[in-house]
Amino acid sequence: MTASTDTVAGLATDLRLPDGPGPFPAVVVRTPYDRRRHHAELRGWARRGFAAVAQDVRGRHASPGEWRPYENEAADGTATARWLRRQPWCDGRLVAVGASYAAHCALVLALDAPEDARPDAVIAAVPALGAADTAREPSGVERLAARAGWWAAHGDRRDSDDSALAKALAADPGLLTRLPVTALPERLGRALPSWPGLWRHRARGLLVERAEHARVPLLAVGGHHDHFTEDTVALWQRWGGPSARLLLGPWGHALTARPGPDARPEHRLDLGDLYTRWARRALAAELRPGRRGAVALGDSPLWTPAGTAGEPRAVTVRALHGTSFTADPEHPVSSEDLTVPQDTEPDRCLLVTPPLPRPLDLLGPAEVRLRATADTPSADWAARLVALSPAGAAERLATGVVRRAAPPGTRTEFTVGLGRLARRLPAGTRLRLEIAGHHFPAHARNPHTGEDPVTATRLLPSRRTVDPASVTLLLPALDSRPRPVDPAQEITR
Repeated sequence: MTASTDTVAGLATDLRLPDGPGPFPAVVVRTPYDRRRHHAELRGWARRGFAAVAQDVRGRHASPGEWRPYENEAADGTATARWLRRQPWCDGRLVAVGASYAAHCALVLALDAPEDARPDAVIAAVPALGAADTAREPSGVERLAARAGWWAAHGDRRDSDDSALAKALAADPGLLTRLPVTALPERLGRALPSWPGLWRHRARGLLVERAEHARVPLLAVGGHHDHFTEDTVALWQRWGGPSARLLLGPWGHALTARPGPDARPEHRLDLGDLYTRWARRALAAELRPGRRGAVALGDSPLWTPAGTAGEPRAVTVRALHGTSFTADPEHPVSSEDLTVPQDTEPDRCLLVTPPLPRPLDLLGPAEVRLRATADTPSADWAARLVALSPAGAAERLATGVVRRAAPPGTRTEFTVGLGRLARRLPAGTRLRLEIAGHHFPAHARNPHTGEDPVTATRLLPSRRTVDPASVTLLLPALDSRPRPVDPAQEITR
């Protein structure tokens, strides 16, 4: 196996070649997270017969230039792809691979590069599709903690410090509570000139729209516990290439390296082996046309065909307390703590279901419909669904947040999407539904003044009333056991 470091398109690039004369198909990973972290991955690709390349994107680690997230990747990827195809050890076939921001790099190469530079196949895992897609929920509400963590670790710097925000919070636990949100760099003690500009990006889904024009096979990989699950599924659904495959398991953003509490031994896949098997078949045009894939059912050994979904079923919920409550941004409902305060003025509406009489399989999107009022012109409504085991243990299932603008005191009817569920709930489980005005620090606090939450400097409490008779919890229930599939076989069909 041959290893080398080179400068390609002015950017630091590492190469691993298989043993033998070649030429070989090539794999390229363009990343802001340090190409050296991918050496084991490159060796794995090379052992399986691929020339493997990892490159630091512009302005990161050993690559010169200015680091501007989501700006230069199509142009720099184009130069790199053209260089790869000119090499004597490359047979002209190219697979673009990446996870998180690196998935964005792979996707824009497939969608935006000139024809001669486009890859022949794409693997996009937990894709961070664009600035707005990562910074905002589909409803537009700001994802504060995740973006603050990413920008503190990687923004406007050549290197990375993955623990930067954690260390800052240890020194100053109130760091994220101080206003305005745009002044966070000052509290971190270093320059982050791109931080305020991040929040000016509001148009989500731009890359997914372009995915309709794709011409190559796609493997989209995600986790049920990842921030970007909905984007992963949307990419797969809209992909216009000859074939698209989806793999979703009970994992977080680090995929199999970070399994969720509902992961089972059957969910421990060898992703490296699966990626290379898929890539070989994609390059040989041996994949069946259309959309296929496999989705794991958490707390169950079952893998189901991608696209399987339960029918929306209304589940009875009973209000416990807080049909009238105060959403105070000075004391917001915590996104990190599932404990419900007792013997205090309610800060959320709390509802529960009866215990499940039998196991329930949920697969697909869930939502909450309700009628409610706020005494402020702008109001966020956060809905959190929690599973309570027969032993009383609480586990987060889903969360959704929407922003509503209406004249104070106006009773409005609206829906809060809870995202996708893929879970088996055992008999005896109760579901707790919380309806609140904040979900902090995961999401920025609505100041209730009508100002932008990231530039606001003043906070007001908001009095809320929920009509309990109007609350409808719709869950994607499977009426019968779906057809089981082998995920490796389904992905490579």
